[in-house]
Amino acid sequence: MATTAGVQKATTGVGVDDMFIMISCWQQTNPKNNIEKRMSETYAEAAVSITITTLTDVLAFYIGMITSFPSVKSFCLYTGTAFIFCYIYNITFVGAVLALNGKREEGNRHWLIFTKVKDVVQPHRSYLYNMCCVGGFSDKSSGGEGEHPMNKFFRKYYGPFLTKTWTKVFVVLLYGGFLATSIYGCTQVKEGIDLRNLAIDDSYVIRYYDWEDEYFSEYGPRIMVTITENVPYLNLSIRNDIENCMESLENNSYVDKSLSESWLRMYENVARIGSLNIDTKAFFMGNLSELYKLFPEFEWDIDIRYKEIAASRFFIQTVNVTTAIDEKNLLHQLRDLAKDCKIPLMVYHPAFIYYDQYIVIVPNTIQNFGIATGVMLCISLLLIPNPLCSLWVTFAIASVVGGVAGFMTYWDVNLDSISMINLVICIGFSVDFSAHISYAFVSSQKSSMNEKAVDALYLLGYPVIQGALSTILGVIVLSAAQTYIFRTFFKIMFLVILFGAVHGLVFIPVFLTFFGIYGRSSNKRVNIKTIGKKQQLF
Repeated sequence: MATTAGVQKATTGVGVDDMFIMISCWQQTNPKNNIEKRMSETYAEAAVSITITTLTDVLAFYIGMITSFPSVKSFCLYTGTAFIFCYIYNITFVGAVLALNGKREEGNRHWLIFTKVKDVVQPHRSYLYNMCCVGGFSDKSSGGEGEHPMNKFFRKYYGPFLTKTWTKVFVVLLYGGFLATSIYGCTQVKEGIDLRNLAIDDSYVIRYYDWEDEYFSEYGPRIMVTITENVPYLNLSIRNDIENCMESLENNSYVDKSLSESWLRMYENVARIGSLNIDTKAFFMGNLSELYKLFPEFEWDIDIRYKEIAASRFFIQTVNVTTAIDEKNLLHQLRDLAKDCKIPLMVYHPAFIYYDQYIVIVPNTIQNFGIATGVMLCISLLLIPNPLCSLWVTFAIASVVGGVAGFMTYWDVNLDSISMINLVICIGFSVDFSAHISYAFVSSQKSSMNEKAVDALYLLGYPVIQGALSTILGVIVLSAAQTYIFRTFFKIMFLVILFGAVHGLVFIPVFLTFFGIYGRSSNKRVNIKTIGKKQQLF
């Protein structure tokens, strides 16, 4: 259910943002041109931008399918596929709507009621009427639009401020602090999911686990030790092998041997006290009824089929299993001991399905991150024909993902299958801001490094802020959710968008002035403005 909700939120947000990009490109075309030319110009700009971001996001999700977690596989499969359909929808249906809107503009018709409107202001009419029902093209004489105040802010104030020497020094120190804090957080990250987090905040399950921790925290799970095959229990050497296996399990540091439960031990005691013969098949099976009279609960521990014991089980009690590390060690040690037994044994507890994820969660996360980063580097090399710039983009991906993973610790988010889904998202979306800023930097025709940085911020600063704010506003409602899953989704998405925007607007522009290169000027300047509009998850 949570996976379905996540897919719906993701695809809805991507669809809206792609439409914004299409509309933004359409608004930059000259309204004097015919519809065919305006559509070709729109697609020349928007289709490239949408394709780039969709490609990176879809690949990030499909790479996430190589994980061992079925829930993560399902989320990545459905979300990646939904992104593809969303992309097809935007480049077909939305384009058709824009073409129809172009016809409306050609006829100078009202945007709502589609009646023709006058071109000049009507003095005898009210201000509201002139604002809503008079006009047409935004700038009919030039076909262009004036400089937006935010673009002016980045060109005139923020860009020059960021390229000052003392500001750069401060930014470098700030990044050093960010990096140190992130690395320390990564070393302190907690693994595993608390079962409380699978329920809503006011569920009785929360109180149950709270009371369990308060009154029974010293006791861990009661482990079932199962003999999975038919073995000749009547054979004394086999019974000794079973006893040796039980003793090896009981001698583990996480097991209290005084709380073990074994029907076979009790049966041997009953036979010894009552002088019963259990060394032949007929007597062994026939005298089990004497055991059931004294201990009727043992009847549930023996599976008899066709007058033979097909399987049986014993119980051991674990203690002092308080952390995810203890649970992972317990699982490893008990399974290794069972594997070394001469008798075919299996140790099991329902909680083992959660303990299993502790074994693979870190390797799977590192694997997904490594493969996705390599793929993003290849895409960067294709889209940004500058190797140094591509390396900066890859650096930004690693920095953002590392920052998110580190700051998860400070926000009480564990590394589990739920946060792993969000980290897969993080890999895909951390590339966008930095890639476009870097490309704008190397494609700038300005002469100095500082001027290139200012020019890149002038073109992309406002779209980056728009993208970041729209995403944060889209997910902020989840911060008040009553379930851990949605709150985790908000926390990680907030971190990735915040760190991605800070890298794009602060760190990358400054670092490029230190280590960037002069791009080769071109007579035709690439229009970055619309490419810079980040395709978001929301």
